[in-house]
Amino acid sequence: MNDEASPSPVRRRRGRGARERILKAATALFTSQGVNTTGMDQLTTAAHVSKRTLYTHFASKDDLVHAYLSQLRDGLLPDDTAAADSGADPRKQLLAVFDCDPLASDGPVRGCPFLNAAVEIPDPDHPVHQLAAAYKAEFTRRLTALARRAGARDPEELGEQLALLYDGAAARSTTFNDTAAGRQARVIAVGLIDAATAPAP
Repeated sequence: MNDEASPSPVRRRRGRGARERILKAATALFTSQGVNTTGMDQLTTAAHVSKRTLYTHFASKDDLVHAYLSQLRDGLLPDDTAAADSGADPRKQLLAVFDCDPLASDGPVRGCPFLNAAVEIPDPDHPVHQLAAAYKAEFTRRLTALARRAGARDPEELGEQLALLYDGAAARSTTFNDTAAGRQARVIAVGLIDAATAPAP
């Protein structure tokens, strides 16, 4: 069926900026309702583009999901450079991870978009799943770097513990549609960091 042949009540916008509108619409929809639930018709309507235009910029839905996650990556990763470059307290940098609010959406709490994508696309060989796994590995690496600067006796162990704690809180927030798990995780993180950096007896 020709996507352009069907009449639509939605006014399509032409010209520059279509890619940005598509990504903006994808971010809003994927964040609020998930990847698998969001259809391409819904995306084209929200972005005010035709399917032809959407597929001109993104060859498939998988490509769009990959681009959506890629644009979120740097903004969601812990900043492991601040402690070294600005003299910021690495302990505070570790705890700041648990102060971040989930991405805003009009729907229920969705937690971590990378964790959600890995669950929705479970094939470990799929490019989107691999992107999510690479993000989580980098997330842990940055926590480990901060743990090392904070003086943890075993920074790899503390980095892994905090990563697991973060992911558990994100999953629990999604399950119960409540961000309270993030606040509780921060309290646990304080105890883990204090124990890992306390002077050896």
